[in-house]
Amino acid sequence: VQLVESGGGLVQPGGSLRLSCAASGFTFSSSAITWARQAPGKGLEWVSTIYTDGSAYYPNSMKGRFTISRDNAKNTVYLQMNSLKPEDTAIYYCAEGGPPYGQKRGQGTQVTVSS
Repeated sequence: VQLVESGGGLVQPGGSLRLSCAASGFTFSSSAITWARQAPGKGLEWVSTIYTDGSAYYPNSMKGRFTISRDNAKNTVYLQMNSLKPEDTAIYYCAEGGPPYGQKRGQGTQVTVSS
């Protein structure tokens, strides 16, 4: 199982980023994929999960700002993040499996929201 996150970076408050999670080594189309994040000095926090039928779930704090999607032809899951806030600053991970954190995670991608 290998997951590689990309798309992080520095963005101003109110801005947007799209993260990607490229998967290999397992049957992607049969797997739920979960995004989680870890802010400095804090524990892991569930961000979103998408299931094989495309159904997507979010914690209440992220509904309306974050959108998860998947492209089974590319073995890739995306996380579109809009209206970013400084408190969204964290390392974002994707993992095979369901909430809250999946099973095996990738190395993560850093998202920094700052002016």
